[in-house]
Amino acid sequence: MPYESQAVDAEVSVPSLTRPQLAEARRMRAVELFEQQRPSSEVARAVGMHPESVRRWRRVWEQGGAKALRRRPAPGRPPKLDDTQVEAVRAALEQGAQSHGFEADLWTLERVGVVVERVSGVTLSRASVWRLLTGRLGWSLQRPRRQALERDECEIARWVAKEWPRIKKGR
Repeated sequence: MPYESQAVDAEVSVPSLTRPQLAEARRMRAVELFEQQRPSSEVARAVGMHPESVRRWRRVWEQGGAKALRRRPAPGRPPKLDDTQVEAVRAALEQGAQSHGFEADLWTLERVGVVVERVSGVTLSRASVWRLLTGRLGWSLQRPRRQALERDECEIARWVAKEWPRIKKGR
């Protein structure tokens, strides 16, 4: 097994790796195995990739070394928020919406945008807020369960126990 789990103190918070970081770690593990002269099929099994991908990595590694298999910065405009600002936003969002003066403890794109502007001074569009939440923070869409405010669990349990069997018998 190439990776073994290690015990981590309950107090230590280890951020999870993003997909590009995991892919780079897999390629760097492959580089270690290439340097040990391991065959591509063995490397593919060790890193959990298709042998053709590993053969492509080996060709790139032979031409440019380990540096050629490292992640490159994404092309295009740099992000409006740097890493420290993103972490400040994460900390602010983890406090909950009510701690920022919102009525319900529910995050919407508009609310997150307001908090981002308060924390960092940067105004983001709704699309940019979505990319921040899903891409850089690793959050996902969570919809609250809809329930009637008048819902009475005791009355529902009574109806299921008493009325439903009576109605079912009538069939």
